[in-house]
Amino acid sequence: MKILNRYLLKSFLGPFLATFFIILFVLIMQALWLQFDKIAGKGISLVIILKFLGYMALMMVPTALPIAILLSSIMALGNMAENYEFAAVKSAGISLQKFIRPLVILMLVLSLSNFLFLNYVFPYASLKSKNLIYNMKMKEPGLALVPGTFNTEIPNYSIKFEEKYGEDENLLRNVLIYDLRSNTVNNKVITAKKGEIVSEEGSRYLTLVLEDGYYAEDMIGNKTSVESRKRSPFTKAHFDKYEVSIDISNIGDFDPDDVKYKTGKEMLSLKQLDFFIDSLQTPYNEFVNNRADRVYKTLKANLLMTDTVQGKALNPDILENFTDKEKKRITENAFIAVQGNFDNLKSFKETLKDKRKIINGYNVEFHKRIAFSIACLVLFFVGTPLGSIIRKGGFGLPMIIAITIFVIYFFISTFGKNMAESNKVSPFVGGWLATFILLPFGVFLMIRATKDKGIFNLDAFLQPVVNLFNKIFKLEKN
Repeated sequence: MKILNRYLLKSFLGPFLATFFIILFVLIMQALWLQFDKIAGKGISLVIILKFLGYMALMMVPTALPIAILLSSIMALGNMAENYEFAAVKSAGISLQKFIRPLVILMLVLSLSNFLFLNYVFPYASLKSKNLIYNMKMKEPGLALVPGTFNTEIPNYSIKFEEKYGEDENLLRNVLIYDLRSNTVNNKVITAKKGEIVSEEGSRYLTLVLEDGYYAEDMIGNKTSVESRKRSPFTKAHFDKYEVSIDISNIGDFDPDDVKYKTGKEMLSLKQLDFFIDSLQTPYNEFVNNRADRVYKTLKANLLMTDTVQGKALNPDILENFTDKEKKRITENAFIAVQGNFDNLKSFKETLKDKRKIINGYNVEFHKRIAFSIACLVLFFVGTPLGSIIRKGGFGLPMIIAITIFVIYFFISTFGKNMAESNKVSPFVGGWLATFILLPFGVFLMIRATKDKGIFNLDAFLQPVVNLFNKIFKLEKN
C-alpha cells in the first residue's frame, strides 16, 4: 500500500507543480498587462518592476492553487483510468475513497496553507502592490490622467476630460477642472474645449495649456452660512488661452515604499477585518437610530395638527374659516412639506444603502477568505472523481474541463459577493455560495465514480422516449 501511495502522490505532484507555475505565470502576465499603462514610459527601474511582479505573484498564489489542484486531480486520475491502472487498483479490492486517502491528507495541508497565506501574506502583498501601483502612476502624473472620469490623484485638483489624443497623448478635449486649493468646495471651475499637457523632465510643475474656455469662481472667502454664500459675488470670464500650473514636487520624487492606502478590505487580515466590521457597525447603528428618530419627529410635526395652547387636536373643519386663496396656499405648503419628507426619506435610503454596502463588502471578504481556503478541498473532490469518469489524461480535455469548472466557481462567487453587497442575501451566504453549490456536485461525482457510472445515464433518459416512439409506430401500423 505504501508503494501505491507513493506512486499516487508522484502521479499527482508532477502535474500539480507544472500546472501551478504555468497558471501563476499567466495570472501575473494578465495583472501586468492591466497595469502596463501605469508603468510603461516612466523610467521605472527593473528592480521596481520585479518588486511589483513579486507582489502580484504573492497575490495570485491563492487563485492559482485551487485551479492547479482541480486540473492536476483530473489529469492524474484521468491518466490512471485511461491506462487501466485505476481498474487494476479496484480489482485488488481498493475503493476509490481508500485509494485517494493520501491525496485527501495533502489537500488538507494545502487548504490550511492557503488559509494562512490568505490571512497573512495576501493582505501584505495587496497593501504593497496597490500603493506601489499608485506611486508608479504618480511618477508622471500627466501620463496617469484617465479620460472619462475625475482624476483626483493630483493634490488640490480634480480633473476630467473627454478624450486624450495626439502623438504623445498630451492633447485633451472638453476639459473640466475643479480648483480645490482654498478648500474642498468646488467654488473654482475651469472649462475648456481643448487642452495640452506640458511637463518638462525635472520640472516641479505640471502645466495645462487650455484653449477656448471659461473660468468661474464664487467669491465666498471665509463665509460659512448659507445666506452669506448666496449673497457672495460670482465671477465668470471667457479666455482664448489659459495656463494652469500644478505643483507636483511632492509626488514627482516617486517613493516606491510610500504608503497611502491602508484600510482596503484586501489589505486586512481576518482579525483586522472582524475589528473593522465592528468599528463600522457601531456608527452605522447610531446613524440609523438618529436619522430614524429625526424623520419620525419631522413627520409627526408636519402631519399632526395640534393646538399649541390647550394641547387638543384641531378640528379638520378649521379650513372652512379660510378663504379659497388661503386654503390653496395652506394645501401647497402642506404638499411641499410632505414632498420634502419623501425626498429626505429617499436620500436617507440611498445613504443607508451605501453605508450598508461598505460594511457588507468587508463582511463578505471575511467569509470569502475562509471559503476560498476550503475551495482547494472542494475542487479536489470535484476533479478526482471527474478524472476517473472521463478517463482522459494530458492537458487537452482536462484543461478545458478544469477552466470551465473554475470559471463557474468564480462566477458564482462573484455573483454571491454582489448579491451580499447589495444586501439581497446575507454576507455569509454570499461568501459561501460557490462552495454550497459545488460541494454537492462533488459528492454526486464521487458517488458516481465509486459505482463506476458516468456523470449521466443517457439510457435512463433515452429509453422512455424510444418506448414512446415504438408505441406510436405500432398504433399507426394497426
